Amino acid sequence: MPAIKPSSIRDLKDRINIHDVVARVVSLKRSGSSFKGLSPFTNEKTPSFYVSPDKGLYKCFSTGQAGDVIKFVMETERLNFYEAIQELSKRHSIELEYEEGGMPQEDRTLRQELFELHDFATEFYRNQFLASNDEGSWIRDYWTENRKFSMDVGEDFKIGYAPVNGIDLGRAVAKKGFSRECLEQSGLFYTRRGTRPEQMGYRFRGRLMIPIRDYQGRVVAFTARQLEVTPQDDPSREAKYVNSPETPIFNKGSLLFNLDRARMKVGPDIPFVMVEGQLDAIRCWSEGLLGAVAPQGTGITERQLRLLKRYEPRLICLLDGDKAGQKAALRMLPLAFAQEVETTFIPLKEGEDPDDLFREHGIEAFNTLQEQQFDSITFACLSIAPDPNALSPQAKAKAAREVFAIIKTAESSAEQIEFVKQTAEYLNFDSHAAVADYKRYLKSGDKAPQQPKLEQKTEPKPTSTVHSVERDLLITLLHYDEFGAEAAQIIDPEWLETRTLEGELLNHVLNEFLHDMWDGAENLNESLDRDELSQLTANLLFEETNFEFPDKIINEAIKSLARKHADQKIKQINLEIARKGSNFDDETKSLLQQSSALQKIKANPPQLGKSSD
Repeated sequence: MPAIKPSSIRDLKDRINIHDVVARVVSLKRSGSSFKGLSPFTNEKTPSFYVSPDKGLYKCFSTGQAGDVIKFVMETERLNFYEAIQELSKRHSIELEYEEGGMPQEDRTLRQELFELHDFATEFYRNQFLASNDEGSWIRDYWTENRKFSMDVGEDFKIGYAPVNGIDLGRAVAKKGFSRECLEQSGLFYTRRGTRPEQMGYRFRGRLMIPIRDYQGRVVAFTARQLEVTPQDDPSREAKYVNSPETPIFNKGSLLFNLDRARMKVGPDIPFVMVEGQLDAIRCWSEGLLGAVAPQGTGITERQLRLLKRYEPRLICLLDGDKAGQKAALRMLPLAFAQEVETTFIPLKEGEDPDDLFREHGIEAFNTLQEQQFDSITFACLSIAPDPNALSPQAKAKAAREVFAIIKTAESSAEQIEFVKQTAEYLNFDSHAAVADYKRYLKSGDKAPQQPKLEQKTEPKPTSTVHSVERDLLITLLHYDEFGAEAAQIIDPEWLETRTLEGELLNHVLNEFLHDMWDGAENLNESLDRDELSQLTANLLFEETNFEFPDKIINEAIKSLARKHADQKIKQINLEIARKGSNFDDETKSLLQQSSALQKIKANPPQLGKSSD
């Protein structure tokens, strides 16, 4: 596609507050003139991720990653440079300008096309839900009379309907011009026989359609609920729910239904509430339980818990009243301990689910249930040994070991011991004996766990403790670029160690000044062609500088570079002269003249005219 004008990219970055973009992904709190939060790039417990709106930069001190708003979108949304710019321009309604006055050609990546197809399908299914035909009337009655949801809730979640005859969707997407690869990768169709509408298989027919959104609110998949009208020849006719398969934009283990809404509502007074299904989550939301989320038909994963913890570390598990739900929760507990997500549990009665409960009794039912919730260890003990008084000493010991297997995943040793004592109390064990048993358990062969790691302080610190001369000069010129043009006239490129990243970047910066191409440090990345150089630039710009005499620092750096270069060249010249022996010819005379010139540079290096010396 035609290149985007550099001035348009600069305008985009100037008009977008990086805080607003990062806050969609990371829960940020003010820290001086910056904001901090948990890193989106790694699993951590103490915030080490900082955002500076003034500089338009982010910096992750735990991984070393840094960059501007475009780089952040690239890293967190897995987009390339131009995709990230287009996504930001669309999201913030900023029009881009292209070289040669042309508009971008239709050159969508597969990911972009898949997002567009899912938006298109969402609208198609929604229109079928609202259609004035018999199917539309029937599905709306099902939604309001059978499921007892309002039409407003249906509109909020863009609830749709996949008609029994799916060919209309095929005709619509064919007319829209989506590529075969997109149709095949979307999970909406079976396209093995071709892409003509009559040849395509339709995964969803005669079902209630629930759009699944990622944490940014983009539709990436669907859950389809079985209905009376689901056709008999549907390959998945007997399945109550059919989900989209995994695609390039949908990974079940990395997504929670309704997280895009819930993450904006949770806080000290509103924890996350995890329920089993999407309709359960919709019911909770509609009744005012605004932290409601649901996994995507799989057991909860470490990635999902890490997502929750970014916004709020407390989680209530509202379980369906069956053994499967309780077993799934028990499997989740070690992950919750490892991620330090504070989890409590509210098991419902046999055969009861949140949708049924709140449909009949409203939010008051949840308020009553909260009085009956169990902490993690009590829930684990109840699940493993429902009636401890009926157990023999051997059975109690076996139950204790099962609970120990969960406890050992907690990060804090002190917390582990408290959990052991709690378990002992539940099982009517002596607490001292239980602690001794637990310590023996930790030392036992194959069951030895990973020991808790000491938490490291991750407050901002310098990226490197040993700075090269090139780095010192770079950071000064980037923050005090009024000295750049003069420094570029003085410094000989041969003085620089360009095999290092700092030397390579310094050479580039000086060249920009020398040829009057410098357009400010904030726009330097536009002229860099390597990610390593862009990241180094962001790191240097993020470092705090408050030099009283920046020109002195530059002069000292010039002095060091000049003398180092002179020393190296003089050594080479002396070796060459020694090799020639007593043969004093014109070449030897030239070498001596060069050595003399270098001695003068070494004795009196060039300096900035503005020096404060």
